[in-house]
Amino acid sequence: MGQRLINALRDSTLIVIDFEYTTPPGAAPEPIEVAVQALRAHEGMLTLRRAASWQALMRPPQHAELTAFDTAQTGITPAMLAGRPDAGQVLATLDRRFTAGPYVLIAHHAPAEARILSAYRAHCPHLARIDLLDTVRLARNLYPALPRHGLDDLLCHLRIPSPPDRHRAMPDVQLTTELFIRMVTDSDWADLRQLRRLAGYAAEAAAPEQAALFG
Repeated sequence: MGQRLINALRDSTLIVIDFEYTTPPGAAPEPIEVAVQALRAHEGMLTLRRAASWQALMRPPQHAELTAFDTAQTGITPAMLAGRPDAGQVLATLDRRFTAGPYVLIAHHAPAEARILSAYRAHCPHLARIDLLDTVRLARNLYPALPRHGLDDLLCHLRIPSPPDRHRAMPDVQLTTELFIRMVTDSDWADLRQLRRLAGYAAEAAAPEQAALFG
């Protein structure tokens, strides 16, 4: 099971993405860290292959400064963000890696990532146009008996160990990557079209032609 889907994905690069962010009262979330992990499928392989990865911290705007709660949740401190470039600069740097599609973005609770990308679309126009797959919705389809489908709930169900730095962007990307690989392996999903029906989330800045990452 899962091999048919892996073969069907071999012409695309899958990009797992995660943001850590502040949540200022009365304002939209502001990113303080981003990480991405590329996955590639090859015909004849039994698993998806991990490829390039990338991560960066970023300085939030003054109206959305890091709080004690944010530090307790993520382990990110004000000193770690001091002197870092702002989100627009970081996302523009990441966006320049998107040069040769097709690509698919994957996130756990994808609307959160989609909102940030849309808010910064002027800086990351390629990223902001790429549709997403939501692993929460995929998990609801594959494991309907579970009462909750948060990342920790799914890690517990699948006995995937959680690292001590859980809630940092790269560890969360790696966990989401492992979750996606396990779900593909366990499923009888056939192709990307089916995944989009089950868990697709359209990019708010979507354009007719997508560009992509790690080209």
